[in-house]
Amino acid sequence: MGISREEVEHVARLARLGLTEEEQARLQQQLSQILGAMQAIDRLDTAAIPPTAQVIPLHTVTREDVVRPSLPVEDVFRNAPRREGNFLKVPPVLE
Repeated sequence: MGISREEVEHVARLARLGLTEEEQARLQQQLSQILGAMQAIDRLDTAAIPPTAQVIPLHTVTREDVVRPSLPVEDVFRNAPRREGNFLKVPPVLE
């Protein structure tokens, strides 16, 4: 199962991507290959494999929580476009 050119254009439009004809063709080919690989995996019998199975051992890598001095306020705000007191002033996200 491949992906059609129209589907690539639709996804690009949703993602607000301006793709050239060459990029669309390359993306169509790459996505078709990915879908083919997913179909191959889908044909495997995974009934005996628990959903939380891992192929490599996992371990949590954490560092010690050490208290240390923070940056001076003026250094933090040096590149800030807008400042209000000791706060960064940002445009509203919701209107």
